[in-house]
Amino acid sequence: MKGKLIVFSAPSGSGKTTIVRELLKDKRFNAEFSVSAATREKRPSEIDGKDYYFLSAEEFKRKIENNEFAEWEEVYENQFYGTLKSEIERITEKGNNVIFDIDVAGGLSIKKLYKDDCLTVFIMPPSIEELKRRLLKRGTETEESLKKRLAKAEKEMLYADKFDKVIINDILEDAINEAKAVVSEFISLGKD
Repeated sequence: MKGKLIVFSAPSGSGKTTIVRELLKDKRFNAEFSVSAATREKRPSEIDGKDYYFLSAEEFKRKIENNEFAEWEEVYENQFYGTLKSEIERITEKGNNVIFDIDVAGGLSIKKLYKDDCLTVFIMPPSIEELKRRLLKRGTETEESLKKRLAKAEKEMLYADKFDKVIINDILEDAINEAKAVVSEFISLGKD
């Protein structure tokens, strides 16, 4: 039996990555993380095929032309990120489920392509004020980057209703438990 696709999207600072890590640790979900392709420079600590599939801009563009991506985006000029269809097939062919930690546009593109085999979950911060507080707590934001992230978050939150499920991450433990329940219900469908 082929695996299913589980997409998590959220504004930066919503707790999405923490929730995804918890799901990946839970063996009941038989889940693997989808490794994205990227054209940016590989950092010394990164491993090709584990952190990202590192491609040249030319290779990436060739794969776009050959329709090899489930979704992709040009973030900056000649700096691309995307999800290879072959990565999804590699995981689902083994019967494992694929978990994505991906931006809103990418998540909706994957849903459009894989339809009923894909669950989309939007992690919503309790409020923009709380999101701002969390981002400030990280200590990594400049005044300018904070403004950009919050403006982007407000835009992304407008798409929440296009997702199958919305989980409000007010209390992290509750959000993790809710995510586990939603994923558990989704992957058990069709096994009867």
